[in-house]
Amino acid sequence: MTFLIASQVLLWVLVLGLLVVVLALARQIGLLHERIAPVGALAVAGGPEVGQPAPPMSLQTLDGSNLQLGAPSQSGRMILFVSSDCPVCKRLIPLAKSVAKAEQFDLVFAGDAPSADLRALVGRYDLEAYPFVNSRELGMAFQVAKLPYAVLLDEAGRIAAKGLVNTREHLESLVTAKSVGFASIQSYLAAREAEPSVTA
Repeated sequence: MTFLIASQVLLWVLVLGLLVVVLALARQIGLLHERIAPVGALAVAGGPEVGQPAPPMSLQTLDGSNLQLGAPSQSGRMILFVSSDCPVCKRLIPLAKSVAKAEQFDLVFAGDAPSADLRALVGRYDLEAYPFVNSRELGMAFQVAKLPYAVLLDEAGRIAAKGLVNTREHLESLVTAKSVGFASIQSYLAAREAEPSVTA
């Protein structure tokens, strides 16, 4: 009988100890979550700076329509530079469509390849509803060196954010950068860290 009571007491001590450990781990995970910065699109130097108007260009889409770049739009516009032979681009295209729908901005795809390759990409990923521009000049205007690359324009046609994008989080970080008024998530975090801390 004494052994049974002792084992139950020991069991309760172990359960309480495990509870304390779980609570301590939960607190540490919460602290780590606060300290880890969000991963944003990689801002690359070159091309028009954030805050500047997009270069005014009259472009023709694959379906023969005209697209005026740099003109005001009701909901803002994201230009996503992709390629038919870029595996990351192929993974990102459906994500970009989803983000554009959720954030309610116009999505434009851009490439620099034979039209037949880009038309095949349009058919494979159901991009008929989106303007698709095949223009080397557009890529040169933004100095796009690596893909996939995104440029987010605000309603006035100014560059709100830009950078290399590989994930949905990267795409969303451009939208976040636009809403907080910084060129990138990294510059926002740097400005926040530079602010003097208020001590009690």
